[in-house]
Amino acid sequence: MNTQNEKNPAADAEAIRRKLIRRAITQLKASYAPYSGFHVSAALLAESGKIYTGVNVENASFPAGICAERNAVFHAIACGEKRFRAIAIVGGPHGEIRDYCTPCGICRQVLREFCDPGEMTVLLAKSVNDYREMTLEDLLPESFGPESLTGFVSYI
Repeated sequence: MNTQNEKNPAADAEAIRRKLIRRAITQLKASYAPYSGFHVSAALLAESGKIYTGVNVENASFPAGICAERNAVFHAIACGEKRFRAIAIVGGPHGEIRDYCTPCGICRQVLREFCDPGEMTVLLAKSVNDYREMTLEDLLPESFGPESLTGFVSYI
């Protein structure tokens, strides 16, 4: 029997999942996607427990835009975070969430820089009750990370 002082790890984990997804959904309206019309939002959980959000921001000079996931990561890094535990991603045409929205390859690689890919949770959500959960390793198998450079001499 649970007392008020006992923690329920499964319930806590589910509460965190729902909080991340809610934050991503709420932030979706801030996306700026006048060219593709495809809006994306991400909520990133740092090891500190803080949540950082990001949205995709397009630009008439297409390469100058940024994806929601990298926007969230760079926001967190600018605030001093360097390690991440989970990310929730939502998106869809004209801000309407119709399907699961997966991160692009560049975003997967950027996430890989700051986490253990086997332990980084990725939530692809349609709603707080309808989501797919996987690890970054599922999305980026046999990845290249900082430890891949061990033994190389730095020229900087």
